[in-house]
Amino acid sequence: MERTEPGPVGAEEMIAEARKALFVMVGFLAIVWGIQCANWADGYALSQDYGLLSGDPARLPDVVTAPLLHWSWAHIEANSGPLFVFGFLAAYRGVARFLALTLLVATTSGLAVWFFERGDLDTVGASGLIFGYFGYVVVRGLFDRHLVDTLVGLVMAASFAYMLTVAVPGTPGVSWLAHLGGLAGGVAGAWLLRNRRSGSGPRPRARQGSAPRGKGNPRADLHQELEDLGLL
Repeated sequence: MERTEPGPVGAEEMIAEARKALFVMVGFLAIVWGIQCANWADGYALSQDYGLLSGDPARLPDVVTAPLLHWSWAHIEANSGPLFVFGFLAAYRGVARFLALTLLVATTSGLAVWFFERGDLDTVGASGLIFGYFGYVVVRGLFDRHLVDTLVGLVMAASFAYMLTVAVPGTPGVSWLAHLGGLAGGVAGAWLLRNRRSGSGPRPRARQGSAPRGKGNPRADLHQELEDLGLL
């Protein structure tokens, strides 16, 4: 899925999208914690009934429900912080694209578990989504050719590279398949949901005394990024 934007995004629109992303993530976490309360009160029956069991066709729809469930308070507490941070960074460029990304990541993470996990394990948790959002944030700027998002991705990659140690085959105590499947889905989502600026339409007139912003100008991309942020 390739998106074409008609023109640059102004600073006010970016702030509005960031505000929407904040509300979405607060609401998302409220839903996950509300489900956890009901799950805990019922002896974690929801995790048993709607968790993901590999190889069982009847449990295949649970790829959608499993990320919303957890096995304990410690489990959901460990996931909530990274889920909010990476989810917000994934959503602040557009909530609709974020929702499509979430569905894609839940699917790739869940299918990795469904196809390859041992059949006696009931897998739940939002960590697959976390790894998907992380992968998306790290590479999104490269695919969108967006300077700010590229810098954000570099900072996140450098700060949270240790997360990859629990997405390698054989990692004990965690569902590394869900992590690896989510990570793959996030990277794929960055490519499938990438932006491509349209080349049609009138070009902005260069300001007097400034360098032209055409393709031949090596600073054209930097100028465009600054203009998108409302700094030019």
